[in-house]
Amino acid sequence: MSPAAEQPGPIRISTPLAEVRALRPAWVDALARLGVVTVADLIKHLPMRYERLEAEAPIRDLAAGSIVTARGEISATRVRPGRRPRFEAALLDHTGRLDLVWFNQTYLKDRIFPGMRLRVQGQAKRFGPHGAWLQLVNPKWEALDEDTEVVEQESRTRPVYPASEHINSAKIELAVARVLDAALPQIEDHLSDDLRRAKDLPGLAEAYRMAHRPASEEEAAAAHRRLAYDELLLLQLGVFLRRAQVRRTMRAEPLRWSEQIDRHIRARFPFALTGAQDRVIGEVVADLMRDEPANRLIQGDVGSGKTVIALYAMLLAAASGHQAALMAPTELLAEQHFLSISEVLKGSNVRMELLTGALGRSERDAALARIAAGDADLVIGTHALLTGDVKFRSLAVVVIDEQHRFGVHQRATLRGKAAEAAGDSRTLVPHTLVMTATPIPRTLALTLLGDLDVSTIDQLPPGRMPIATRVVASEKSAEVYRFVRQRLDAGDQAYIVVPAIDTGASAAGAGGDEDLADLRSVMARLEAHELAGKRLAAMHGRLASRTRDHVMHRFRAGLIDALIATTVIEVGVDVPNATVMVIEHADMFGLAQLHQLRGRVGRGQKRSVCVLIADPKTPDAEQRLAAMAATTDGFALAERDLEIRGPGEVFGQKQAGAPPFKVADLMRDRELLVMARRDAAAWIERSPELNAPGEDLLRKRLLKLHGKWLGLGDVG
Repeated sequence: MSPAAEQPGPIRISTPLAEVRALRPAWVDALARLGVVTVADLIKHLPMRYERLEAEAPIRDLAAGSIVTARGEISATRVRPGRRPRFEAALLDHTGRLDLVWFNQTYLKDRIFPGMRLRVQGQAKRFGPHGAWLQLVNPKWEALDEDTEVVEQESRTRPVYPASEHINSAKIELAVARVLDAALPQIEDHLSDDLRRAKDLPGLAEAYRMAHRPASEEEAAAAHRRLAYDELLLLQLGVFLRRAQVRRTMRAEPLRWSEQIDRHIRARFPFALTGAQDRVIGEVVADLMRDEPANRLIQGDVGSGKTVIALYAMLLAAASGHQAALMAPTELLAEQHFLSISEVLKGSNVRMELLTGALGRSERDAALARIAAGDADLVIGTHALLTGDVKFRSLAVVVIDEQHRFGVHQRATLRGKAAEAAGDSRTLVPHTLVMTATPIPRTLALTLLGDLDVSTIDQLPPGRMPIATRVVASEKSAEVYRFVRQRLDAGDQAYIVVPAIDTGASAAGAGGDEDLADLRSVMARLEAHELAGKRLAAMHGRLASRTRDHVMHRFRAGLIDALIATTVIEVGVDVPNATVMVIEHADMFGLAQLHQLRGRVGRGQKRSVCVLIADPKTPDAEQRLAAMAATTDGFALAERDLEIRGPGEVFGQKQAGAPPFKVADLMRDRELLVMARRDAAAWIERSPELNAPGEDLLRKRLLKLHGKWLGLGDVG
């Protein structure tokens, strides 16, 4: 092979790292495990934080009291046992000796040896007789090899990268340095010079340079601002692009509303509505009277009366000569909705249909025929509504309960049940309302639920009894169950919840058997000891749906004193006589789930109690339990949950469909989010399809990131 043939080709953004001669194969393999495979991936692998690295100096020039950096060779090490065991080492260079000590880190004896070359950083202190020796306590350290860059001549802001046991941050920094200069000129900017100047944003290539090689902390902050704004802007552009597409290609039946219709509907409700319910009904009615399809989230705390809003919208559809459908996540909840709405509509001309997987073949066929013929005004069901054989004559309103159980694609499937060509070439679809009793912080609502308008019921009906919440260590569980027994003796009922990793039929092999064993062991213990003689029953996801329904009917009828259950009772179960909720191993649940479970009690006129039995082992778990004990406000808990766990965990990306953010921090960058949303709205108002001159690259990057989950594949 000729010398010319051996020369590596130019480094391109798309070049696989395996083809970059300057990178060691071991680094390439380790980076691949982090999902970093190409030069572009490496440039996008941004630092997670920065630290100030002071200029290196010879040991004799280090000043006590300053943060210093030095390098040298380890000459000796030892472990000093005692109440505060420590590992000590002596570092030598050609000018002197520096003593290093690490308290409670004796494991370093297996990692730092005489003869090793180290770079260390920490605060220098004098010790010994007359301050004769210089020492660093618990310094940061880095083993040096021939790949380590030369001695630092100046102070600098040093990037710290997400790393692994296979490759540390320092080696990632070196890898980035070896491709950065070649890659930066190839980075095209999708924002115009005018927009960047107006927003005081650096160019995209310059932002990546400042992120990886900042001259100061200010440059690192400017890089974060530009790259976070990009993430937020692209998502919001996708959301508004989708809305513009809906307006352009779809229409809904505008429903009739009058004061007379309003009076007729309200006369059906057995109680006066709260101010918050009236406000949200006004927002919903304004949506339903337009021919633009409504797509609105109704969120309210447990017991705030969301179902009344849903029923109002459904009855408005019926009054306008159309049909409405309500989809619930479980057969139990669908049946409960059917029974409660039937009671409200008793004696009316409104025709109702219940459609669940529990129906027999002939029953289902008859129900489907009535729905298709328009002989059912309100249809209530489960996922069974999504099957292909369900046809409506004129579906105008769709309500989806507990929307976080379904997600974007299932909403679209149900919306398509009414799809037909309208006279003006737009597809006719129903108005869509989705409800959740899991309050969603505003920042998440603006991002992960960006395709929805949001209405909030922030007021509980009068007369709701507050729920007292207690956190108790497991060693006191006997006292808890003595209290439960007293409440059962007084005629009340109780829920006892145990954790479940997987409550579905596929639980075997995924933790389900262990969960079931835990439930059975708790039940066996209670039957034999604390609650002996009481009528107990089990409820879990491995039971057949008919069996679950039968158990719940008996519990609702007062034929069962205490229900030992997994989280299948989390949503929608309404038994006013149940006044005690005990949650075993409460530290294993998330805040939203704990709040939902607590909401199963306090639904009648008696005072209710929720007891969380837990021995938390992590700070996060302790914070969750403390938050539960401190407030029953679901919105306050949602914000607290966002602070503790971050957005990716609070609202599962799997349900939302949206990719996670890599740069933006929804807690820190809230103002940036609001700015990006405002800018995106104005942008799509100007260019509804993002096809103006100079927008090609922006549209291409937007579709790559968000086209699939937002259903934007056909844009442009």
